[in-house]
Amino acid sequence: MLAQVEGWCAINTGTRNLAGLAAQAGLLADAFAALPGEVRLVEAAPVEAVAADGTRTALAHGAHLVLSVRPGAARRFLLTGHMDTVYPADHAFQALTWLDGETLNGPGVADMKGGIAVILSALAAFEAGPAAAGVGYDVMINSDEETGSLSSAALIASLAQGKVAALTYEPSALPDGTLAGARGGSGNFSAIVTGRSAHAGRNPQDGRNALVAAADLALRLKHMETAGLSINPARIDGGSANNVVPDHAVLRFNIRPREEADAERFSRAIHGLIREIETEHEVEVHLHGGITRPPKPLTPEAEALFGLVRTCGAALGQKIGWQPSGGVCDGNNIAALGVPVVDTMGVRGGAIHSPQEYLIVPSLAERAALSALVLHRLSGGE
Repeated sequence: MLAQVEGWCAINTGTRNLAGLAAQAGLLADAFAALPGEVRLVEAAPVEAVAADGTRTALAHGAHLVLSVRPGAARRFLLTGHMDTVYPADHAFQALTWLDGETLNGPGVADMKGGIAVILSALAAFEAGPAAAGVGYDVMINSDEETGSLSSAALIASLAQGKVAALTYEPSALPDGTLAGARGGSGNFSAIVTGRSAHAGRNPQDGRNALVAAADLALRLKHMETAGLSINPARIDGGSANNVVPDHAVLRFNIRPREEADAERFSRAIHGLIREIETEHEVEVHLHGGITRPPKPLTPEAEALFGLVRTCGAALGQKIGWQPSGGVCDGNNIAALGVPVVDTMGVRGGAIHSPQEYLIVPSLAERAALSALVLHRLSGGE
């Protein structure tokens, strides 16, 4: 497992590095071919992005890997992971470093190439047991999780259909192995503001300043925050020369609703706010984007699955607990489809999304054993 992680982490797989993702997908296809079933690479669905000038263009993504095992079985599971990382091809963080005898620092070691190794080994152990033959499962390793899974969302939804449970292999919420329980949601938006240009000295009154309108919108969005909704205006693009009233701006912002009711309140309020901005500044505003990660509450079905994981952990001498998390992942999407999911079944580690990211190497075997036992119990094994 460690050798797999070291080999996979030697390949840069930033979400926009299509060549690196293609190389990684090929290695993963070879590795997962050791399991029964069919391995295929699924072309990414089209995704539209908003450029700094407000134009909308197609954004290319890498292919997604899918393994389907015993698709005709009456009882089936879904296991998911991702091959992309947050480190682009030109990022300084590319090498692996041993911090001590059990701790490996490197890009993607925890998030989540270590998790992919756990999936593969857990399934190999599960297939060697007596309960596997009576059930089926799909494995999906997507290439765009770090940017919101926009090109794989439909694939996730399709694969989740009819599944009795799902396991996702993000790293543990804490280095001690604590799982992420309930999660808030997340949405990314771009507000494209169109005003009217004019000379800043001769006739500024004829202009309609798109940059000022975007800034006003950013401030009003921040004032919409509640205990259950955080809003982060992140960037404004626009403007030109100092003597020109800017006729164009793009405001980008992220929202984090804690519960579905918070998301619904935002969806109702944002359109009224945009109309106010358009009226007061005499501009046009086009809103692009949406809530791509719905909030993930702990339903009774999810709590039962967490309880099973805890019981299996106890049988292996692993203490398993969980706590709410402000982060989001593909587990949000799966839970929104009514499938109970535990989405931090991956390795123990930490400092993800930073050059300090690390993997606690013994957790590779620990977490593979945990998943193998969970799958065995879910399949009726003792």
